[in-house]
Amino acid sequence: MALAREEWLVRESAHQERADALTAAHRDRAARGEKHPVWDFLFIYYAYKPAQLRRWHPGAGIELADAPERASWRWYSPGSTMDSVVPDAQAFAAEKSELAGLIERMLRRTASRPGQFGCFGLHEWAMVYRADEHRHPVPLRLGQAGTDAVVENHDLRCTHFDAFRFFTPDAVPRNRTSLSRDEQPLFEQPGCLHAGMDLYKWAMKLGPLIPGELLLDTFELARDIRLLDMEAAPYDLSAWGIVPVPIETVEGKSEYVRRQREFADRGIALRSALLAAWLGESTAEAA
Repeated sequence: MALAREEWLVRESAHQERADALTAAHRDRAARGEKHPVWDFLFIYYAYKPAQLRRWHPGAGIELADAPERASWRWYSPGSTMDSVVPDAQAFAAEKSELAGLIERMLRRTASRPGQFGCFGLHEWAMVYRADEHRHPVPLRLGQAGTDAVVENHDLRCTHFDAFRFFTPDAVPRNRTSLSRDEQPLFEQPGCLHAGMDLYKWAMKLGPLIPGELLLDTFELARDIRLLDMEAAPYDLSAWGIVPVPIETVEGKSEYVRRQREFADRGIALRSALLAAWLGESTAEAA
């Protein structure tokens, strides 16, 4: 498939406008030197700048006509006509074979498993369990003793290593499974909020192989999930207008799981779309 210059310039412009709208509040806060305990995560933990998010690509195998300015861009190869270029999945695989293999395993294996919906967001609680210092310098809405009691009265079922690695030492042995980086592809599952947010990370790492519109879709999912992640956290974030989802109650658990299932469904669709854009395949094929 080939896109004429006037066609891809329109898509590029629309992408940039959408990306700018998505990052406007963050950029305004950054200009004022203002921190935010919820939204900064999307730009600090994932460490991608707004300028990277607004760069549009067509996706693997989509040829851009009359695009000489992109001839030197990474993982672009010459197209079928003079000055045309095309994002090259084979060039990416040759240069980043280990990363390509990891991303494919993570996407396929996560998609192959049923979602688990019994964690109730307790990973954030496990990160402050019996701790004198906390990751966010804000009060715990139940206090330290009340927060510790919630952890002790629940079964920790975290399946995501990048959440588990921040558990306090006292919380680690309480998790149902001991997790490691090497075994991460063995435990990822589509119900996990962080597995859903990480779709943004994988899309960004694949660079020009992923259409810009799809990249922004993964960012929007990460943004929406992040809100629930912190609404269900033990922190009192009322100063930032965050209304808690009290997962220590029956009603809070019910709301958390309902929204968690909705995010899982969105993640399933995006996981399949990433593989289709990158490799022309779906998650239906096992790794």
